[in-house]
Amino acid sequence: MKTVFLRVLDADDKALALRTAIRDANPTPGLQRFDVDPCSFAIVPRAPFAYWVSEALRNLFVELPPFGAEGRLAASGGKTLDDFRWIRAAWEVPYLATSTWVGFSKGGAFSPYYSDIHLVLDWKDDARALKEYLVTYRRTRGWSPNWTAELHGSEHYLRPGLTWPRRTQGGLSLRAMPAGCIFGDKGPATFVVGDDGGSLLALMAIVNSKIFRALIEIQMAFGSYEVGVIQRTPIPNLSNSESDALGSLARRAWSLKRTLDSRTETSHAFVLPAILQVSGGTVDERASCWGEQVRTMNIELGTIQTEIDDLCLDLYHIGETDRLVIGQGFKNAGDDLREPDADADDENDQDENPEPDDQVDIGTLAAELMSWAVGVAFGRFDIRLATGERILPSEPAPFARLAICSPGMLTGRDGQLVTDVPDGYPIKFPANGILVDDLGHAYDLTKFVKCVFDEVFMKGAENCWAEICALLEPNQHDIRSWFASRFFEHHIKSHCQSRRKAPVIWQFAVPSGRFSVWIYAHRSTADSFFQIQNDLVAPKVAHEERQLASLVQDASPIPSAKERREIADQEALVAELRAFLEEVKRVAPLWNPVLDDGVTLTMAPLWRLVPQHKAWQKELKSKWVELVAGKYDWSHAAMHFWPERVIPKCALDRSLAIAHGLEDVFWAEVGDGRWGPRETPKRPVADLVRERTSVAVKAALRELTEASGQSGANAKTRRSSS
Repeated sequence: MKTVFLRVLDADDKALALRTAIRDANPTPGLQRFDVDPCSFAIVPRAPFAYWVSEALRNLFVELPPFGAEGRLAASGGKTLDDFRWIRAAWEVPYLATSTWVGFSKGGAFSPYYSDIHLVLDWKDDARALKEYLVTYRRTRGWSPNWTAELHGSEHYLRPGLTWPRRTQGGLSLRAMPAGCIFGDKGPATFVVGDDGGSLLALMAIVNSKIFRALIEIQMAFGSYEVGVIQRTPIPNLSNSESDALGSLARRAWSLKRTLDSRTETSHAFVLPAILQVSGGTVDERASCWGEQVRTMNIELGTIQTEIDDLCLDLYHIGETDRLVIGQGFKNAGDDLREPDADADDENDQDENPEPDDQVDIGTLAAELMSWAVGVAFGRFDIRLATGERILPSEPAPFARLAICSPGMLTGRDGQLVTDVPDGYPIKFPANGILVDDLGHAYDLTKFVKCVFDEVFMKGAENCWAEICALLEPNQHDIRSWFASRFFEHHIKSHCQSRRKAPVIWQFAVPSGRFSVWIYAHRSTADSFFQIQNDLVAPKVAHEERQLASLVQDASPIPSAKERREIADQEALVAELRAFLEEVKRVAPLWNPVLDDGVTLTMAPLWRLVPQHKAWQKELKSKWVELVAGKYDWSHAAMHFWPERVIPKCALDRSLAIAHGLEDVFWAEVGDGRWGPRETPKRPVADLVRERTSVAVKAALRELTEASGQSGANAKTRRSSS
């Protein structure tokens, strides 16, 4: 027996639409009036109250095999329960750390077909420390001490597949997940048994089609795209030719989107900034050319999507009426009532990087070009890609294992960071990764960046430099001012993913911004701050003190107002530099960077040296306070500073013992894969502490800890306060 359902959600005048639907026994099919047998709801898994769906669409759930059949499967991913400890941005960890860190798919923004894997997970020794941490976490709460209860789907880790964000504002979007990656709870994944990418491409086309999304919407009025919904959705049977056609379209869509991502310097696809990927006599012409290229690629992506949609509609044997309804999109009764999101603050529930549109901001492109040039100046990026001396490697397969770093990076043949300027390289860069903002200095940042422009643009370098300066500093047309006050903010923003801030080019400055030291994190060593102290800051202080003495000596017996201003201004600079030098002296004995800790913990002791960026300074200070309090005793920094506190904890927490290489000292296997603490450690705790304790580090740490928040580089000066 059929029941009449009336639906006027889309009508502007709902009262009129409702009266019309009641009077008209034969309205336009599938729009306002629906005659449905409620028993047919049971055809769709879990019997959703989808009265607006045709019988033909409902019958697909019994006529076609579900997604989770014929070798296909979908799986939920894992949780670390402490992302700050176990997850990093891909670009912040040391090069060649693939045995320690593996790609981690953790949801993200709406992006069908392609999305870079920008996070990595600590997987050293098959995640030995992480698994022990999860076991301990569950045991202390009275739960079953089984790490697989948190690392769901672990039997499918490192396999190529498709992944998608469970929650996103744009809708369902599945994209290629390369081999060698792990997927998280917020980013489930699908696989095809025994497939290395061939049938995955065709599957990727189907699951991003309008009809597949419509079948998903039938089953859920609101909420997240859970594995079960994907598993129950029908999939058509494909011939070899149909599979090849869909796979070819999906591969092309993936390639186009990866090409658009090749301008993003933190992406595995990065090659060059957009300005250098196109031709033009001026920066403005190049920006216009890039914008046209983006528009062309987006048009092609739209054409590809239309072809995929049409092919899939045919494969599902969808009639004309249902095609019209699917084309308009379902609007479920629950769409206006979004599900309350218990994880609303989670980093991956936000579309931080929405799909690119056709709008190209020339100021953004100029900042990206300058950021790349800074990277080249530090030996981070390879200038030879811009000059044509190096040929781009071929595009990888969508499901091939991720490369160690992007093609745009400057690395040796083994993929490792080069330690010095390669033979025949067209420009020089500091092997120690240190430059300075100091006009006339041999290692002045602006001078090094200008050399990059000269090499890339040659005869047009001056004009290009002037254009970029005008775009980034429209008032002063001085790029040095932009470096001093705004570049680091741009760098942090561009190196932030999933709310994880991980800048790798660090600015340390006096409060007024009149002097800065810059360090490339991946070239930093334990000697970096001694080099900064002896080679840069101390000579700068001596020079400016001589300048001050000269001003005082040359002034009239009764100084004029101009002379008094010049002397006061120089006194303020000297005071800032002296305070800066004192802070550098404090941290130099402490500095022992281990980027596996992550950028924020590595930089935490340096928080007084970044007064030019208050938000970043506040974040670093917060991490330092927590580090001092013992919150991050798993870190190398904690062991370096407080071995007397960390080592005893290793006897109580096996995950800490593993992290610090002390598992065998304090723990032993007791059978059945279980571990227990040794009754007597293999070595005395006192000996272990003594080996890891430095008198110089302890003295410097005591001085740093006792220093007040307004001391050193934070001391206000007349110039900075004004």
